[in-house]
Amino acid sequence: MKRSDVILQERHRDQIQALLAHPNGIEGAAYVLFGKSDIAVDPWGLHPRTRYMSYEVVEIPQEDRVSASAKHVTWNTNSFARLCRRAKEEGLVPAIVHSHPDGYDGFSRQDDRNERDLFIMARNRNGPGTRLLSILQVGMDLYRARVWEDESHPKPCHRVSCIGSGIIIQDLAEPTPSEFHSRQALAFGPEVNVRLKQLSVAVVGCGGTGSPVVQLLTRLGVGRIVLIDDDIVEHSNLNRLHGATREDADNKVLKVDVMAREATRMGLDVEIRALHGRVDAPHARDALKSCDVIFGCTDDHAGRLFLNRLSHFYLIPVIDVGLVLLPRDGDEPGLLEMAARVSVLFPTTACLTCRGTVDPIRAREEDLRRCNPVEFERQKTEAYVRGAGNPAPAVVTFTTEAATMAVNELLAGLVGFRGSGGWTWQRYRKLDMAIERTQAVQPRAGCPICGKQEYWGLGDVEPFLDRIG
Repeated sequence: MKRSDVILQERHRDQIQALLAHPNGIEGAAYVLFGKSDIAVDPWGLHPRTRYMSYEVVEIPQEDRVSASAKHVTWNTNSFARLCRRAKEEGLVPAIVHSHPDGYDGFSRQDDRNERDLFIMARNRNGPGTRLLSILQVGMDLYRARVWEDESHPKPCHRVSCIGSGIIIQDLAEPTPSEFHSRQALAFGPEVNVRLKQLSVAVVGCGGTGSPVVQLLTRLGVGRIVLIDDDIVEHSNLNRLHGATREDADNKVLKVDVMAREATRMGLDVEIRALHGRVDAPHARDALKSCDVIFGCTDDHAGRLFLNRLSHFYLIPVIDVGLVLLPRDGDEPGLLEMAARVSVLFPTTACLTCRGTVDPIRAREEDLRRCNPVEFERQKTEAYVRGAGNPAPAVVTFTTEAATMAVNELLAGLVGFRGSGGWTWQRYRKLDMAIERTQAVQPRAGCPICGKQEYWGLGDVEPFLDRIG
């Protein structure tokens, strides 16, 4: 069965609540435009699914409002026709949202009749393939959704998520956590295990930071994990690659296969999928688009830049993990700097380029080296690109500490255990001085990612992520 789900940006949820609020308990209504993410094959259920990501909230003009009471809300369709026209022009999906302030949890028969008429109107105007989303706000903060694809009956959306300073998931069928995680409930309450079990998570990069992230997520009880990496286990990895053995290095086993093997061996009822390839490979798109959270544990600029972009188009938070181990000059032993960084990427906060973490020039050089090594060597000889440099230092306790910081940030987004109301957009920990600080960076004016709101929640476009090449 094809699944559908809805992602609301937290700022859009707040706008909807403000537009629908009425002191006398009268129903309210508004419009929303959504981007669309069509997933051909979910990596776990192996079925198609569609995600709808909130793009913009549109107020119904006062002159279009007809009447409202505690049991109904009506308006004329002039503004709805304009909404449909804009949706067709911009490749978006129109949606109506209304409230049941009395707490009635379900769409009424009158809702069915009204929405069917609106869908027929939208289809007549926009043509075959038209979809209409309907979202119901029950009380103040419970949301239900369904999608009209034909006039016979709407299909329920199985989940409505709200993402911003954290993650809130409202699923029609809550999973049953296993007994293995009862001690976590003592720390955070029983809801934490339900929330973790609901999650689909990608770990991109299964090296020094990615391998402990996989181990930690599995033991926490995350429901579904997909692993993405194109590398094999080497002998130089064994000092920091959790779960890898010398035999794996001798046999050049894929890192994703080692991580999947070790996670499965735990027997903790976590669905693991291993995907061999680079993060920007076309065959990885469905897996990434199916996730609720992505851990970026890659050490290259090109991969980080790709995830940076994907988080904004598809409203999927990316928790990016970085480690700085800077050796001293010459032959002098020791490190000039040793630090771990965790950044959360999502619309409204600064992207990795604005933070100075990703260098677009380095990213282009890495892509050139991978796709056209002959041209890379020629340009390196002519000093147009930089060489690979010396191997970076690697200490397993430092890479594991960075991974723990990242997974704790996920927990903060789910249960707010720090008391600050969600995750922190960036943490920087000086490993040699045991000092940690948070870093607030504003998006740069004109940034093509975090400064360009027309990308936020846009979803599927051609070319993918609006990238050329």
